[in-house]
Amino acid sequence: MKFGVIGFGNMGGAIVRGALAKGTLKKEDVNVFDILDIRNDEAKELGLHISANDEQLCAESDIVLLAVKPQQMEEALGMCGKALAGKAMLSIVAGVSTERLQNAISGDKPRILRLLPNTPALVFEGAFGLCKETDFTEDEKAFSVRLFESIGVVEWVKEYDIDAICGLSGGGPAYAAMFIEALADGGVKQGLTRPVAMKMAAQTVLGTAKLILETGMHPGQVKDMVSSPAGTTIEGVEALEEGGMRHAVMRAVVVATDRSRSL
Repeated sequence: MKFGVIGFGNMGGAIVRGALAKGTLKKEDVNVFDILDIRNDEAKELGLHISANDEQLCAESDIVLLAVKPQQMEEALGMCGKALAGKAMLSIVAGVSTERLQNAISGDKPRILRLLPNTPALVFEGAFGLCKETDFTEDEKAFSVRLFESIGVVEWVKEYDIDAICGLSGGGPAYAAMFIEALADGGVKQGLTRPVAMKMAAQTVLGTAKLILETGMHPGQVKDMVSSPAGTTIEGVEALEEGGMRHAVMRAVVVATDRSRSL
């Protein structure tokens, strides 16, 4: 199966690199086109085929990944001409519905699977929300799951819920990064050097996430496990509750979701 990538930026490149590393894709089966020469050069260094333009890429591919910025979507699809007809197209274009994608394509339409990734895909730890409302064939859906599971976890959701995925896992890396930074700042305030505080904070968040995912423990169980009676941690928990941390995080997801829907 020939796999085409329109846009070889951070996310498009991360998906391909991860799939190559895990053997989900073979370099001889991947076609790439990006409007920036530097991106095409990066793909060429990986041994990938560089197409002359979007139309040629679509003609030479069975499945096409659309990985451009939202403001570039219509131009990119317009350059595909009629070469997308009858093909399968994955779209990670943020905020652009399946209906809008179809309307931007002239002539016969491709099959479309819309999804939302997040930036930890860059280190093969992404979270991918895939839309249930797709006309992909069963083989194409199975291939898509293999592709994205090679660099993260996959959940099938209704397209309406993609905005909530955007507010949660799409924006989540920013919220988690802010918590890590604040945790490290607390360590620095108590005398730790910045490098030590940052490393300990990041590893603590990483390890806690892995503990929850691999054991299936509820986050509340982890909190209770660490919080000894009249101990140090319960003092910190009280401070977080006093500061309204839970409410602030929930509000972040809600307002980000609302913003995604408004777009």
